[in-house]
Amino acid sequence: MTSVARRDYSLTGVESSRAEERGLANAQWFQADIDPVRLRELSVRQNSRPGIDLAIWVALIVASGVFAWSQRGSWWAVPGFFAYGMLVGGSTDARWHECGHGTAFRTQWLNDLVYYPASFMLAREATYWRWSHFRHHTDTIIVGRDAEIVFPRPPSIAKLAWMFTHIEGGTSMMRTTVKHALGKSDDNIDVLVPESERHRVFTEARIYVAIWLATVVWAILSRSVYPLLLIGGPTFYGAWLVLFFGVTQHAGLREDQLDHRYSTRTVLMNPIFRFLYLNMNYHVEHHMFPAVPYYNLPQLHAEIRDQLPEPMPGTIAAYKEIIHAFREQAKDPSWELPRHIPDVPGRRGPIVQGFEWAGEPNADGWVDLGPADLAPGGLQAIDINGAALLLACTEQGDFALVDRTCTHGDADLTNGTVLGCEIECPKHNGRFDLRTGEGTRRPVLTPLTTYPVRVRNARIETDLRGLTPIVTNGGGDA
Repeated sequence: MTSVARRDYSLTGVESSRAEERGLANAQWFQADIDPVRLRELSVRQNSRPGIDLAIWVALIVASGVFAWSQRGSWWAVPGFFAYGMLVGGSTDARWHECGHGTAFRTQWLNDLVYYPASFMLAREATYWRWSHFRHHTDTIIVGRDAEIVFPRPPSIAKLAWMFTHIEGGTSMMRTTVKHALGKSDDNIDVLVPESERHRVFTEARIYVAIWLATVVWAILSRSVYPLLLIGGPTFYGAWLVLFFGVTQHAGLREDQLDHRYSTRTVLMNPIFRFLYLNMNYHVEHHMFPAVPYYNLPQLHAEIRDQLPEPMPGTIAAYKEIIHAFREQAKDPSWELPRHIPDVPGRRGPIVQGFEWAGEPNADGWVDLGPADLAPGGLQAIDINGAALLLACTEQGDFALVDRTCTHGDADLTNGTVLGCEIECPKHNGRFDLRTGEGTRRPVLTPLTTYPVRVRNARIETDLRGLTPIVTNGGGDA
C-alpha cells in the first residue's frame, strides 16, 4: 500500500483553507453547452406531475403501513414493514431532496409541505441539511468544503457494507439531534448555518426529540415494539434504500475537480428505480443544472449526453465500478478511475445570454433598453457602463430590472427561472422578489438591488441615477 497521509475532511481543518487557496471554494464549474431558451423551458415547474407522483407514493406508504399494522404477530408483518420502511426511510430521500431544492412543485408551499415531514422521516434536521446541501452543490466533493463526502479516502468495502445497516449512521444522526435539542452547536452548524438561522436548528431538533419520546412512551404503554417500527424505526431498517441509490452518485470518483463529469455519476435505471429515486440517477445533469426539476432530467440528459461521459448502463455496473475503485484506492488513495470525457468546449460558470448597451441617457435621464417585447417569464442580461444587470418580465407581464448576480452564491441570474413575481437562482434555488429585491427563499439573506423601469412608446427605459423600487407596466407613461 502506498503511504499517503490521510486528508482532513472536516470543514474547519487545513484542507478547507487549502481549497480556498487553490481556488476550489465557490468556484466556476464546467457546464455543458445548451441553448439558454431550451434550458429555461426545461427549468419550468408544474404542480400536476409531482402531485401525481406524490399521491402514488403516499398511497403506497399508507397501504404498506396499514397492511403491516394489521398483520401484527404474523410473519406477514415482516414483508409489510419491509415495504413500509423502504418507502418511509428510503424513498423519502428523493422527495426530501427535490422539495429541498424547491424544484419539484411550482408552488413553493407545496415543496415545504413535503420537505419538512420528509426531513423528520429521515431524521435529518431540516434547516441544517438545507444549508449543508447548498454547500454540497457549491463545492461538490471538494475536500474540506463539502460536508456530504460519504467515503473519505482510503475507502473501505467493509465500511460500505456496514453502512447499509444504518446502525452507526442512524444512531449518529439521532445523537446529534439530541445534542442540538439541548442547544449545543457544533463545527458544521457554525460553518454552514448563518447565525440568524441557528435557532431554527435547535427548535426543529426539539420537535424531533419530542415526537421520538412520545413514540417511546406509546411503545412502553402498549408493551409493543410496533410503534417504534412505524415512527423512528424506518430511519434504521429502511435507510438501506437511501444508500443503495446514493452510493452511486459520487463514490469512487475524483475529489477536488471543478467538473462534475469527473466527480459525479449518471446511471441508467429501470422505471421502478427511477420512480423511487425521482430520476436522481441523472446525477451529473442535476449537478450541472440544479434548477431543472426531476421530471425534466431525462430530456436534459438527451440534450447534453454527447458532452458527458458514457453513463453506467445499470446499477450493477455502477457498483462493480465502485468496488473496483475502492479496492484500488484502499491500496493507493491517489488512484483515480479512468473517465473518458468528451473534448468539448462547454462553459465555465453560469450560461450568460447578454448584450452590451452603450446608449446615453435621454433628456430626462432615462436610458432606453430596447423594445418592450420580452415575453412573460423572459430574462435578458444587460451591461450598462460595466454594471451587470438583468431585465425580467414577470408572469403577470410586468418588467423589472435588478442586479444580475445572486447575493448568496455569486451566480448569474440570467439562467434563473421566473416564478410569478420571483426569480429563482440556478445555483442554490434561492429566490428574490423581482418587485422589491427581497429574498423570499433561503439561502438568500441579502436583497438584490432593484432599478426603476417604465414602458414608454413601447420601449423599456430605466433611470440608474437613483436606487428606487421598480414599477410595473402601468407605472410608466403610455
